[in-house]
Amino acid sequence: MTPQGIKGLSAQIKDKLIHNILERRLQQVQQSSASHLSGSSTDAVPDTYYRFDKHPGYQQIRIINAGAQRLGITSPFFRPHEGIAGATTQIDGRQLINYGSYNYLGLSGDADVSNAAKAAIDQYGTSVSASRIVSGERPLHRQLERALADLYEVDDAVVFISGHATNVNTIGHLFGPKDLVLHDVLIHNSVLLGAQLSGAKRLSFPHNDWAALDALLADQRLHYERVLIVIEGIYSMDGDFPNLPKFIEVKRRHHAFLMVDEAHSLGVMGTNGRGIREHFGVTGTDVDIWMGTLSKALAGCGGYIAGDTALVEHLKFMAPGFLYSVGMAPPLAAASLAALQKLLKEPQRVHALQANGAYFHEQALACGFNTGLCTGMTIIPVITGSSIRAARLSEALFQRGISVMPILFPAVPEKFARLRFFMSSQHTRAQIDQTIEALNEELAPQ
Repeated sequence: MTPQGIKGLSAQIKDKLIHNILERRLQQVQQSSASHLSGSSTDAVPDTYYRFDKHPGYQQIRIINAGAQRLGITSPFFRPHEGIAGATTQIDGRQLINYGSYNYLGLSGDADVSNAAKAAIDQYGTSVSASRIVSGERPLHRQLERALADLYEVDDAVVFISGHATNVNTIGHLFGPKDLVLHDVLIHNSVLLGAQLSGAKRLSFPHNDWAALDALLADQRLHYERVLIVIEGIYSMDGDFPNLPKFIEVKRRHHAFLMVDEAHSLGVMGTNGRGIREHFGVTGTDVDIWMGTLSKALAGCGGYIAGDTALVEHLKFMAPGFLYSVGMAPPLAAASLAALQKLLKEPQRVHALQANGAYFHEQALACGFNTGLCTGMTIIPVITGSSIRAARLSEALFQRGISVMPILFPAVPEKFARLRFFMSSQHTRAQIDQTIEALNEELAPQ
């Protein structure tokens, strides 16, 4: 059946048919891209090999966009936010309740944090204009790194200008073809790319399953030189967290390195927001590599690695993504340093965030929403079961004054497509109640 012949069918059947048509067309694009060259003349080179508009990846985007148009779904992506995005945001002149930002503690836009960034511009300019090893080093860099090291109670820390690149460069540089990288099956893309860059053997273990990891290491450890285990503090799609003490036991038993990605757990977990380490009461040196980002609770941009002196010095002098990159911009370093200081001085922000996350999660469960593995911290998924349904629900909420983004295939498996709510310490109970009521009405059987 063609898309034109779908008119008149029920919405559910129409969605299913268009989904099947899109799936077949995507498969055709993928099969076409796998064709081989024949002959010796350059005339035999398919245009898909030298034109970006014929690239299979771009063709897939066009097919998905065309399908969304046929279904009457407005794209929620790349909408410009016209001011500070906290518990609320402004889009096209409308104020909406906002669940689409990582501004967990409301420190992006905080007056003290903004003033620190402005003062750094006045003193150092907007860029350090060089790699740090050459002439881009500024006192702010070391002040931020020292504060991060003190936070984790480890020797030192180093900041990179991108959170994603922090994982790619650290793993890609420290490990090689004779090594093994073991990661949670739900680990972030940056870890996968870092492992790929390293050339190490890469294996995944079931989500949060330390016992499965233990068995895997018992079978594999002696076949490799260095072994790295990578887990997250809070998983960005599901909002749950691992049993960190158990993973520490496993890594010690098998003489492996343990890396914890705290992108979403710093400022969120623990009585004072010091992350998963504080939540479980472990010491900083129990973990070999602490990684985190500056763009969430810490109101800046970039990433960091914290650990012992040898780790940090090695990365600063040898990791390509640090060595050959410009140093972090002064206003960003200053903003994150001020945000970290404020986080430690004002634990009430953390308490408010934790209370909001727990309340939203409790209300969602009471309504029968599928929140998957969520533990009620700061990331709360509402699983819809299909990308089309998630996109429609996001648009319906947007029209009702609520901004929340859909997570669609292939970011998650199709049956786990969802809306993902990021909580803030600044959300009010009234805003949460309004959101739960809207969700309940939109998800009610038609």
